[in-house]
Amino acid sequence: MTSTWVEPSNTATALLLLGRGSDPATERGVECPGDLPAPSDPDLVARAAAAKAALGERVFVLGHHYQRDEVIQFADVTGDSFKLAREAAARPGAEYIVFCGVHFMAESADILTSDAQKVILPDLAAGCSMADMAVLSQVEKAWDVLTELGVAADTVPVTYMNSSADIKGFVGRNGGVVCTSSNAKRALDWAYEQGGKVLFLPDQHLGRNTAVLEMGFSLDDCVLYDPHKPNGGLSPEQLRDARMILWRGHCSVHGRFTLDSVNDVRERVPGVNVLVHPECRHEVVRAADLVGSTEYIIRTIESAPAGSAWAVGTELNLVRRLALAHPDKQIMFLDKAVCYCSTMNRIDLPHLVWALEELVAGRVVNQITVDADTAHHARVALDQMLALPGA
Repeated sequence: MTSTWVEPSNTATALLLLGRGSDPATERGVECPGDLPAPSDPDLVARAAAAKAALGERVFVLGHHYQRDEVIQFADVTGDSFKLAREAAARPGAEYIVFCGVHFMAESADILTSDAQKVILPDLAAGCSMADMAVLSQVEKAWDVLTELGVAADTVPVTYMNSSADIKGFVGRNGGVVCTSSNAKRALDWAYEQGGKVLFLPDQHLGRNTAVLEMGFSLDDCVLYDPHKPNGGLSPEQLRDARMILWRGHCSVHGRFTLDSVNDVRERVPGVNVLVHPECRHEVVRAADLVGSTEYIIRTIESAPAGSAWAVGTELNLVRRLALAHPDKQIMFLDKAVCYCSTMNRIDLPHLVWALEELVAGRVVNQITVDADTAHHARVALDQMLALPGA
């Protein structure tokens, strides 16, 4: 049986996401110094292989699941953000960690690796729009609001792994914990043992979906804090009464999927299984058949019976890779339009070749470093996550 993969229709955004433009609303806008190889260079694959071979065990290349295939082929390990950071920490002999992902992931790798190791992000413009929606100054101001209301002492901050080192550090300093999409319920169970209220950063959808669908909360137990409005756009009573204070942040990829997307695919493909990431909107998650982390999505597709049909609501590079790897199943993208992760796709083969060749030449480029104080408190929050029951 040949693959049934059908490429979603191109959009202007899709072309932008493949490096043919810029997105000032979500990108850090940082240019890499030096001359990059031309994307049309026919020797890029050979150059990357040669540079990686020259570096040998001195370099360890990490590839996030959402990366392009042209980059993934050179990864020593693939995985989600936390798995990759832990893999980096488990390779103390690697002098250079080249992280093909986005900025917050490279920060986490720097926090978890030794001072002797250098973490490199091939393109500094590879940020994360979700992580950038929670800025430390905004979160500190929100904490001041809760303090003035007299509820901060009973509030435990919980941050998703998809957040900056600054935010993880804030959470560590204030007795909180980091979570992933697969252990969010365990993290929240722990948090509610410490206090009666949670400030959940920065993804509102993961927080809401976990609280309502897994913990039995009502939507009325949750309020949405908008950092761009006075007091988050909430009354003192709302903040005092809420059990879950959700930060107004979201994933620009998963947030695109709608209830119409689910209804449309069910009409087009009888018997289709809808499988989505918990960063999707609440109504999408409720309408789906299965919900889980990136690793869960991969395991589910791998173990699915031949001939089954799947509409997957997550980043397109991963969905395409799953479809091509499992031609005995009908695997499709949940949306009709292309939806890459804009900043993840800034890491392309020219940037990877450039970073590796610079290392061969003895020049460390685009090193990601987290200051010692922030790293210490972020590590406290990460260690608390690792100490969770079942972690």
